[in-house]
Order: sequence, then C-alpha cells, then structure tokens
Amino acid sequence: MKKIRIGIIGYGNVSAGAALAIYKASDMELCAVFTRRDPKKVKLQEGSVPVLPIGEADHMTGDIDVMLLCTGSATDLPEQGPYFAKKYNIVDSYDAHEKIPEYLSKVNIAAAANKKTAIISAGWDPGLFSLMRLYSDAMLPEGETHTFWGPGVSQGHSDAIRRVDGVAHGVQYTIPVDSAVEEARGGGILKLSPKQKHKRDCFVALKPGADKDEVEEAIRHMPNYFEGYDTTVTFVEIEELFEKHSKMPHGGMVLRGGITGKSKQFMELSLRLDSNPEFTGSIMTAYARAAYRMNLEASYGAKTPLDIPPTYLSSKSRDEVIKQLL
Repeated sequence: MKKIRIGIIGYGNVSAGAALAIYKASDMELCAVFTRRDPKKVKLQEGSVPVLPIGEADHMTGDIDVMLLCTGSATDLPEQGPYFAKKYNIVDSYDAHEKIPEYLSKVNIAAAANKKTAIISAGWDPGLFSLMRLYSDAMLPEGETHTFWGPGVSQGHSDAIRRVDGVAHGVQYTIPVDSAVEEARGGGILKLSPKQKHKRDCFVALKPGADKDEVEEAIRHMPNYFEGYDTTVTFVEIEELFEKHSKMPHGGMVLRGGITGKSKQFMELSLRLDSNPEFTGSIMTAYARAAYRMNLEASYGAKTPLDIPPTYLSSKSRDEVIKQLL
C-alpha cells in the first residue's frame, strides 16, 4: 500500500510531536522537514529525514502529498497558509479564533484555484473543542456552552509573546477561574465573560535594553490574545524561564448545560495533556490523512475540522471503524 508522504514546515515543539506521530502511523512516511534556521543545527528527536531550507519546499511538490504547517498563528500562517496552499495539500493549527473566517477565505482561494485541499485550525482548540461545541449546540439548542482552557501552557499565546519587540523568550499559562467552572458545571444557562472565566499568567525574559513598561503594555493590549483578559506579566531572567517553565502541559473542557422538554441536561468534554505540542502534532497528523483522502476525491479548497467526515481521520477502513467503534 502506498504511504502518504508528509512534509513539515518549521521545526519546533509541534513539529517534533507531529514527526513522532508520523513515525507511528503505518500508512504515512515523513519525507522532509523545512526550516528557516540553519538546517545543520536542527536535530530531529527521532528518525532521519532531510532537513532543508524552507525555500526548497518550492521545488518538492512532486515528492510530498501533504504538508504540515507547524508555525505560528500570529505572523507565520497568515502568509504561509495561502502561499503553500497553492502548491500542496496542507494542514495547520491556526488558532486566532476571531480571524478564522478571514484566514479560511484566503486559504480557500489559493487551494481551490490549484486543486489542493487545505485543512486549517486542526488542533484541540480550535479543532476537537470546536466539534464538541457544534455537537452540544445542535443537541441542546436551548442552552449555554462554556469553554475553559488550562491550566497549562498555551503555545499560540506564548508564541505571540515572543513576537513582541524586546522579548527574548516568553511562556504564557492559561488558568481557569475555579468559581466560574463550578458555576458552569451547575448546568444553568448563564453568561460568563472571558475575564470571568480565565486568567493569563505570562513569564517573560527581556532582551538587553528592552523597556519593561512598553513590553508589558504591548502584551496586555494585544488583540485576540490578551486584551480583555485578567493578565499578569512577570519578568524573569532567561535562565529561570528555561529552568522552571520549559514543560508544556495543558488541557481544558467544553461544558454545555441545557434543557430538553422539561429536563435539565449537561454535556462535558475534558482533556488533560502532559504535552500540548505532541497532542497537537498528533491531531494534525490525523487530519493530514483526511486531507489526502479528500483531495483524491477532488474535494478542493479550504476546510475546517467541522467539515471533515470522522472516518477520514482513521488509518482503519470505514468498515473497520463502523464495526469496532460504532
């Protein structure tokens, strides 16, 4: 059986997680990793495939079936998504929720015009949690959904911090407010603002000469990431940051309370992750399988996890999935 040939753009924590998932997939093979760094300085955690300058991706369209874009949502993917969707079937984990419709449209134009299939926002949120929000909203139309993230490290928000001028490195923890979680678990139809539901703790190491006040102001008022949230910024030395904040746990939950007829109902999906990036990489790998299958069926353009038939994610046949899981 022909294996699905996968390429990876960028090599960081999510890319490493995706590579591990690909090595474990019987129907896939990792063909190349493309990086903006010096390829000679990139050491893969496992396996041995070519590590190439990112520009080489322009010349390997015949060698790769699906390209995973494992780069940041703040500045990388808005340019890379539409660019690579012209050349490859792609999967990314774009996570700027408010900007997804705009980003989806741009990627769709590029992919559809070139008969490619692009799956965007394939992570656990957006992604798996989006599916839970859809299912629960459809099944309990009279109700209220609440999403809580954490406690744990948000890769997207941490990446956004690191893009701020004057920041040498940064890590952001998303922490649910316990009282808000308990209110939501009560199953009532209640309104909770983002500030009531979460706190955002940022640990930041500055570059020499950077102004603390300017950096803190830029972080606190960053739209789509920190603006409107209860945000704490703590400045530490970079050695302390790497020593105490290098692990990447995460998790969260989607809760919906609602009414059916005269009965009170409640739904919950929760995740506890030792490694946020490894799990995200595994999700992207599963959606790479779906992108490949949909492209073979001439289903072109940009999709989201809400558009993908669940059976397309599995390495098993549809018959096997129905027999074993339904």
